[in-house]
Amino acid sequence: MSSKKIVWTIVKIVLSIVLIMFIFSLVYKWAGKAYDFGFRIFAEEPVSPEPGMTMSVAIVEGKSVMEIGEILEEKGLIRSAVLFYAHEMFSDYHERLQPGIYELNTSMTPDEMMAVMAAGSGEEDDLSEMMESGNSDSSELLEEESGSVSEDAVGGE
Repeated sequence: MSSKKIVWTIVKIVLSIVLIMFIFSLVYKWAGKAYDFGFRIFAEEPVSPEPGMTMSVAIVEGKSVMEIGEILEEKGLIRSAVLFYAHEMFSDYHERLQPGIYELNTSMTPDEMMAVMAAGSGEEDDLSEMMESGNSDSSELLEEESGSVSEDAVGGE
């Protein structure tokens, strides 16, 4: 065997080992990131500890889960809209988020926020917002609603 063949064989072996190490390090790095992402879907911590900051968030009809996540991320209520989207996909609240105005806190987990947004449409908040804006139709609507509630309560006794 000539010295050129020996050197060339050693170079090929070294390059093969470097390539294998590089591929192994990439796989290890991406596996760690995938595990972290998967873990955070089911165990995401709140952005801040108790008592946190409460913020009003308006979710209008027709918003996708990703758009809702982007709104929450902009407000500083969650860390990642993509993570919120994945969390919603695997949660009990899948396709149950309702439009409305919600009071959400930075000390809430994404699961707690979804529970609030899936529980109701936030219509009471919409009515009080319309009242504050001076809309007279909203005050009549509020009076009609409160009147029907009191009539039902009296009729039920």
